[in-house]
Amino acid sequence: MRKNRLMSIAALGAVASLALAGCATDGAGGTSDLTGGGTSGATGAKGTITLGYLPSWTDGLSTAYLMQDQLEKLGYDVEMKTLTEAGPLYAGLAQGDVDLYPSAWPELTHAEYIEKYGDDIEDLGTYYANAKLTIAVPEYSDIDSIEDLAGRGGDVGGKVIGIEPGAGLTAQAGEMLSAYGLDGEYTLVTSSTAAMLTELKAATEKQEDIVVTLWRPFWANDAFPVKDLEDPKGAMGEAEGLHFLGAKGFAAEFPEAAELIEQIKLDDEQYGALEDLVVNEFGEGKEADAVDAWLEEHGDQFDWVVSD
Repeated sequence: MRKNRLMSIAALGAVASLALAGCATDGAGGTSDLTGGGTSGATGAKGTITLGYLPSWTDGLSTAYLMQDQLEKLGYDVEMKTLTEAGPLYAGLAQGDVDLYPSAWPELTHAEYIEKYGDDIEDLGTYYANAKLTIAVPEYSDIDSIEDLAGRGGDVGGKVIGIEPGAGLTAQAGEMLSAYGLDGEYTLVTSSTAAMLTELKAATEKQEDIVVTLWRPFWANDAFPVKDLEDPKGAMGEAEGLHFLGAKGFAAEFPEAAELIEQIKLDDEQYGALEDLVVNEFGEGKEADAVDAWLEEHGDQFDWVVSD
């Protein structure tokens, strides 16, 4: 399984590249339009739900395909829309271009978008309660706390390897560097989740030092020998919930979908198994098969699952 996880980095990079190629970039480093990520083959009698997600954030990727499966079985058409940044996705929800965002971090990580767009967004429920942003190093490192990074910048070329520039994690990591007085010693390098994982893989294979931004839940925490650094100042924020967000009026327009969504709750083991199957064991192009396998193994643990 570990080998499959490491091999999936290439597939993740391909997914992210496809999404990047399909979105025009605006001056703020975000994306200015929504792109079609494919539509379902079913003909839903209850209407069409446009589901927006960020492929490079694999917690949302896996949840998106679970929701596609379940909503189609309820009788809806599901149109998948991929984006590369959270800002345009929240804007799409507020404008009604996207009906559902299945893996939002509105409490802390995406709080700025809720402040900006919240009046036009409907919170449909929290399905996972222990999401958090982290700064991580290899397990073999003698660094255990963010405080211990002081004076050690030379070991990693003065770099903290981050992900997409518009991600909430990126903004939080920047604040962390300032909070610990590390911004003069370290530069936060942004690019993409796939690029960060590539550097993490290369460093750990060579037993080299590296500092990266990570988050939980995320399969990479198990695929690589990494550990979260202690954060005594709480600069990376507290644990938060992952939410389903809808466009304003979603529950009224799609009542059966809203009723289903409200019931969904996942624990660490269930969520981890879903993400691992979608991203690693099956991979790009076989997400529906991965969801089928997950439902076969875990479906009897829930009373909300919609069967064929």
